[in-house]
Amino acid sequence: MTEKVFLLPDLGEGLTEAEIVQWRVAVGDTVTVDQTVVEVETAKAVVDVPCPYAGRVVALHGAEGEARPVGQPLITVAEPTAAADPAEPAGHAVYREEERAGSGNVLIGYGTGHGGSRRRRRPRLTPAGLSGAAGVAGSAGSPAATASGPAAVPALVISPIVRRLAREHGVDLTTVRGSGPGGVVRRADVVAAAGALTDAARVGAGGAAARLAAAPELPAAGQSPDPLAAGAPQHPGQAGPAPAGTQDVVIPLTGIRRAIADKLSRSRREIPEVTIWVDADASALLATRAAINAAVPDRPVSILALLARICLSGLRRYPQLNARVDTEGQRIIQSAGVHLGIAAQTDRGLVVPVLRDADRLTTAELAAELAATTTAARVGGLPPARLTGGTFTLNNYGVFGVDGSTPIINHPEAALLGVGRIVDKPWVVDGQLAVRKVTQLSLTFDHRVCDGGVAGGFLRHVADCVEQPALLIAAV
Repeated sequence: MTEKVFLLPDLGEGLTEAEIVQWRVAVGDTVTVDQTVVEVETAKAVVDVPCPYAGRVVALHGAEGEARPVGQPLITVAEPTAAADPAEPAGHAVYREEERAGSGNVLIGYGTGHGGSRRRRRPRLTPAGLSGAAGVAGSAGSPAATASGPAAVPALVISPIVRRLAREHGVDLTTVRGSGPGGVVRRADVVAAAGALTDAARVGAGGAAARLAAAPELPAAGQSPDPLAAGAPQHPGQAGPAPAGTQDVVIPLTGIRRAIADKLSRSRREIPEVTIWVDADASALLATRAAINAAVPDRPVSILALLARICLSGLRRYPQLNARVDTEGQRIIQSAGVHLGIAAQTDRGLVVPVLRDADRLTTAELAAELAATTTAARVGGLPPARLTGGTFTLNNYGVFGVDGSTPIINHPEAALLGVGRIVDKPWVVDGQLAVRKVTQLSLTFDHRVCDGGVAGGFLRHVADCVEQPALLIAAV
């Protein structure tokens, strides 16, 4: 047999390493061309890595939780000879010549360009919860099929953090009943399972269980507070007051969390940002959405989609905000198209998926693309390229139940529109006091690209369109 070593490929976007989240194969397993062999987390997203070789796995380079540099060995595969060896177990001996040669390409997240992709299917979420019975495989310790019986049903787990937590505390995820939507296993379920273990099976005779119980609660996968979902979970890196006698919770600043920290720190260092805000009566906007969805029930439009359409209208009128500052070239670059970023909170932290050329989409197309993009972001299904290159960001922080915020600009963009919760407030209408649906709009902008007149004009246009959606038609 000939051994082939598959190196961690170039991940693009300037990424130099990836953390191994979960191996999908073990030493001794037989793999085929383009089969997913490992799930890794980069500073941009969690992605599946397919192997370009077929054969038997003879070595896995790196343990789960370990960071591997690009270009270093990831997995070693022994390729069988063309002729069958009588001593080989069935299914291990002969492969097609093109399989033995490998696919010759390793494009992460999309297969390797040879034959059909064997990517693991991720569960898809809708605003109503989790749909479909397919799930993500559980921890590496889950039982596999043996000669004496069938494989156990894999646990439905979205978060790599939950899988890692289960492994650390010896919890078999296939035995855990998930309490999340559609049976998704949450951190609380792992905590309960760990507490049910006997003292002999616990790590540290109860000390580990105490630390586990003190860890912050993660939201169910269907409850991630992206712009399409209501409610806001506790941040996975945010720990509440610890009970007396417990130890500090240490959370490594790695992967996406580290990338977020670096980007926000750079934004605050480089950009002289200013925030302005205004209250707006959103009653007419809610009525407009209801009328659209009543007329076309098979293609529902969200409030977020209408807000995105309003942002695009404002950027058409004030293109100075759809820009970035080139500090090395000492120039301001206004983008030809609007690549709209949508801030979304996920189990792995804050991400900003990008809708390319959003200004070319109709309102219905915008709504559909927003729904698909935020759903994929929530389950970690977006490739790194979909999380970069934005020119303007829309942040619906109202899902956290707050009225206002002064968010940090998503570097290197020049502006960000924030939307607070929509609540009943007293409002003067035609000289009379009334109860209306009111929201607070805030615009944080880079003072290098424009002055207050431009920023104020943009925000006022947005507020006017929220209060009078008919202005969107007039602005076309």
